[in-house]
Parts: sequence; C-alpha cells; structure tokens
Amino acid sequence: MRMPGKAALLTAAVCLSGVLATPADAATRSPESICGGGFGRVSGGTKDVVTPSGRKYGTVYLLYNRATKQNCVVTIKSSFVGAKSPVSAELSVQPKAVKDQKQNPIVRRDSGRYKYYAGPVKYWAKDLCVKFWGTIKPNGHDPAVASGGRQSWGNCS
Repeated sequence: MRMPGKAALLTAAVCLSGVLATPADAATRSPESICGGGFGRVSGGTKDVVTPSGRKYGTVYLLYNRATKQNCVVTIKSSFVGAKSPVSAELSVQPKAVKDQKQNPIVRRDSGRYKYYAGPVKYWAKDLCVKFWGTIKPNGHDPAVASGGRQSWGNCS
C-alpha cells in the first residue's frame, strides 16, 4: 500500500520524534528543577565530583531559596547515567552557638542507588554557614569513588 507524500512524511516525523526525544526525566535533572521553585545556584556552589585520578563522574550543587531560607544540595551524574549506582548528596549546617558553646553540625544526607541524581537535601539555614558534598561510585569492582564539594564553612549570610 502506497502512502501519500504528506502522510509518509508525518509518519516518519512521529517515528523519529520518539527515537530522538529525551526521556521525561531529562528535564528534571537540572539542580533548580530538582530542588524546586525559588531555588537558585549560589556563589561557589557548583563543584565537580571527581575520582582521585581526576575522572569526572558528575557535579554537586548548592542552591538557596531566599523566600524559604533553605539550602538545597543535589549530586547529578554525568557518568553511569541511567544505571543504578551509589550516589550521595550531603548538606552540613553549622548552628549558632548557644550560651557561647559551639553546637555540633546538623548533617542531612541522601544516599542510595540512583539512575540520575541524589537529593534534593534541604535544610533551613538563614544566616548559618554550610558545607556540601557529593559522591558517585561506579557499579562493579571499580573501587574509584568520585567525590566533590566544599569541606569548609561558607555561604554564611
């Protein structure tokens, strides 16, 4: 059976769009969309997640929402995407001293075997200093764990 030219062209376009379309979750892999409305990247809040030998497996992001006064951390994979592998996102918040006594940091973490990212990890941190960290480990016997973030206190205001 012979298709008219326009119908064949339309059929080909529909078939190709199914092949070339990105997965539905691709749009949700920006740190802003994962953290939610109102979150924006902060100064110094984008760090590569790399192995000791320098291989990059992804990126960890620190974001802030001025309306809710929350920080958010997300680790997004750029290697092993679509395959479940160990990924973590961690946010540490330094509470203010109480009666001149230093308080232990508040640590929030999301870790598991994820296809695309770990997080969002959120915590209220108005005028408090934060650290953030992310890890990505490949599946199998490769012992190379990639990590990145900031281990010093920052973004205190």
